[in-house]
Amino acid sequence: MTEQTSWATPPEDFPSAIRAVKARLREQIGDVAGLFARIEADLEPHVREIEATRERGEDVWPIVQYSDIEAGTVPQATLDLIHRRGCAVVRGQVDEEQATEWDRSLVEYVDSNDFMAKYRGPADDFFGALDASKPEIYPIYWSTAQMEARQHEHTATVQSFLNRMWKSESRGVTWFDPDQDSMYPDRIRRRPPGTTSKGLGAHTDSGSVERWLTPAYQQVFDSIFHGDYGSYDPWDAAFRTEVDEYPSSTMCSVFRSFQGWLAMSEMKHDQGVLWVVPIPEAMAYILVRPLLDDVPEDSLCGAEQGKALGINEEWHPLLMRARSGIPTVQPGDSVWWHSDVIHGVAAVENQEGWGNVIYIPAAPMCAKNAVYAKDVAERFRRGESPADFPKEDYEVEWANRFQEEQLNQIGARGLGIARKARVVEREATIPRP
Repeated sequence: MTEQTSWATPPEDFPSAIRAVKARLREQIGDVAGLFARIEADLEPHVREIEATRERGEDVWPIVQYSDIEAGTVPQATLDLIHRRGCAVVRGQVDEEQATEWDRSLVEYVDSNDFMAKYRGPADDFFGALDASKPEIYPIYWSTAQMEARQHEHTATVQSFLNRMWKSESRGVTWFDPDQDSMYPDRIRRRPPGTTSKGLGAHTDSGSVERWLTPAYQQVFDSIFHGDYGSYDPWDAAFRTEVDEYPSSTMCSVFRSFQGWLAMSEMKHDQGVLWVVPIPEAMAYILVRPLLDDVPEDSLCGAEQGKALGINEEWHPLLMRARSGIPTVQPGDSVWWHSDVIHGVAAVENQEGWGNVIYIPAAPMCAKNAVYAKDVAERFRRGESPADFPKEDYEVEWANRFQEEQLNQIGARGLGIARKARVVEREATIPRP
């Protein structure tokens, strides 16, 4: 067993911890109602702009051609829009033929190992709301298709492009290397034609109650928690690589600049697809809302330990107005959203066509991510499930899983097992709780 990324120690009494932190934050902020009013006033024009764009039948999501990323010719207006919306669709990240072949090989991989007969059902309840007679989210990590997609040169190019949307250097510290990603293996989704699904509710990942209770997150959102919303920058990476989450089935042990997936099939925009609230600054609204007087003292507007940070109409009505689904995507397109951005999956009835993706985020290399990559490398060699996911280990005995000798330089560096792997080293500045 390799060294694990440190996990935050949860308080023994969550209600008391919540009451205490709310009292302290109210004292720091002073006029909480006034701060929330300023945040609402700032976000309202963004929401109206998004609503008007949808009503005109235009794409809310910024769309980027991979060829422009590779050539360095992405229009400045598109770059500005990605910053404003916190999401993007990349057209043609890989050829349609390549994506279709990966999809075919995934079927062969699963079928050749008799996965459906061995499948024991979901080991966590995070994706349990995605109803289907067969699994939609397959706990498979080490297929040739997934590994080739992760270490593909075009994937690395897109990840670097997205990482550079962030301020990787601030406050005199280099927080991460934008041009080297750590490999964060995730699952696949295969949703067949005819599926009826309730979808997945509005939420954000990478921290729930931790966003209020842990020291590093309090540093990340320091300006908000001191009433200085005007200086808050959701693209500043300062202290985000120091964040630890409480142990749970929904935690993430790495810093992800963007979450994302690569399409293996065509997905029409109205067939139960991903949607987001495309406003990165909306996290300020989420963080301040529980501090208002109409919220029970031991409540964070529904945030609970061990669950993704849920967003709802009761507490966040302004934000819910901005929900915007992805446009129709083709095999080889990729979809990305800022790690703070609210997202969910729309319901669908009798789905048309397949809905197949490989989940691949952008997780730039830093000391925190390097620790997790070291553990991932060992689990990859043994065919085990990665540490952030339930220990199902379906692939341990699968002889045709991807092998270490098949890694290229990108893959080896991402797992921290190549000499040229670069790690941003820095001394921790946040006390561990």
